[in-house]
Amino acid sequence: MTATARTSTARSTGWFPVARAAEVGTTPVPVGAGGQAYVVVRLRPGGEISAFPARCPHRLVPLAAARVVQGRLQCPYHGWRFDAEGRCVDVPSLGPGGSAPPRADLPVPWAVEERHGWIWLAPERTDVVAPPAPAAEPVPEPAPAPGPPPGPVFGNLDPSLEHAWHPVALSRELRPGGWLQVRLLGRTWSLSRGPDGLVADPPAWGVRERFGVLWLAPAQPRDVALELPEDGDRRFVRGWLPPARSAGPAGPLADAFLDVAHSPFVHAATSGAADEVEVPAYDVAPDPGGFTGVQEQWSDDPTDPGAGERPLRRRRRATYVYRAPFQLRLRLDSLDTGAATTILFLLQPEDADSTRIYTCLLLAAPPGEPLPGPEVVAAEVAVEERVLAEDLELQARLASTGLPLSMRDELHVRSDRLGVALRRALADFTAAG
Repeated sequence: MTATARTSTARSTGWFPVARAAEVGTTPVPVGAGGQAYVVVRLRPGGEISAFPARCPHRLVPLAAARVVQGRLQCPYHGWRFDAEGRCVDVPSLGPGGSAPPRADLPVPWAVEERHGWIWLAPERTDVVAPPAPAAEPVPEPAPAPGPPPGPVFGNLDPSLEHAWHPVALSRELRPGGWLQVRLLGRTWSLSRGPDGLVADPPAWGVRERFGVLWLAPAQPRDVALELPEDGDRRFVRGWLPPARSAGPAGPLADAFLDVAHSPFVHAATSGAADEVEVPAYDVAPDPGGFTGVQEQWSDDPTDPGAGERPLRRRRRATYVYRAPFQLRLRLDSLDTGAATTILFLLQPEDADSTRIYTCLLLAAPPGEPLPGPEVVAAEVAVEERVLAEDLELQARLASTGLPLSMRDELHVRSDRLGVALRRALADFTAAG
């Protein structure tokens, strides 16, 4: 055993005061014990204290953002529930007959006690049966940030991103004869639009305009361009969201866009059907530079003007198309009305901890009805802004440095096929460099 390992084991042995008992209720409290990160919580009002590791094993979400539901700790991202012993008792996307995979259980600390007005935690087995009465006021150690995954992580400054086209601005942000500064991969470029077209300074391999977006490739690109059939289809009306920004990397944002299982929990107030949590099996097919996945989903339609004539709950076919690194398209075809919505989702990796987000809606009315008018487009854009805000709020809690690429660092279930395909596509994109 190395000296470092001996020190680590010694640090985690014994009892550690982590929080005042009166300050711990049914909201998880992040704490530290022996250099390790945990949360402590009461699973019932006034009940005993439970302690859990700091992250959910599924998508490494900090459980400080979890909440107590029916005496269980529920992860805010996909609704996985854990009992007081750390057993995963519910994976909603698997349905009522589904069984949690073996690695879903949380490795809880050896013991947790409430004594002397404090919560005491023993991470590892100790010869001391109970925490001692303190001779003075205990000083708990600060709660450490949950550690990063041990395997490779695809972040915003990955060298392979040099070899791709990236969105850097909306076309309307750069006026003729004007200039614009943009951030990409930790550097600043100036773009100008002159009589000879677009120019980047410092020089890049290329700069172009597509879908109403300006694109820049720092070095010779090897990515495959995303196609947008709706762009030239006169049945579709376009509406852009204002560009948004996330204080985090692009990979987890792409993962959230592809992830249907989180919708009933993260988007329950907007488009998510809160009582339709099971995700049936679906297909994902590889494409050059990415993949395509098709699902059938239930969703709520808060903008439906005919709410009194037909149900707000709608069945739809969702077709996800992804091209590495960060170009995504989602087409939603209503199986009830024949209407269609396509969402174009493009990500600009500005810096290690900053991503700019471009979202465009392309809307088609049901057959035989007029094109969606400005009021309809504005309403749909407003809903999509709320959906994006919900995703960004959760992403802010993740404190992620990027998307884990090792399949062992997270836990994957049936509903995660698109997320698994994303990780493999990015691993292939990185390896190609």
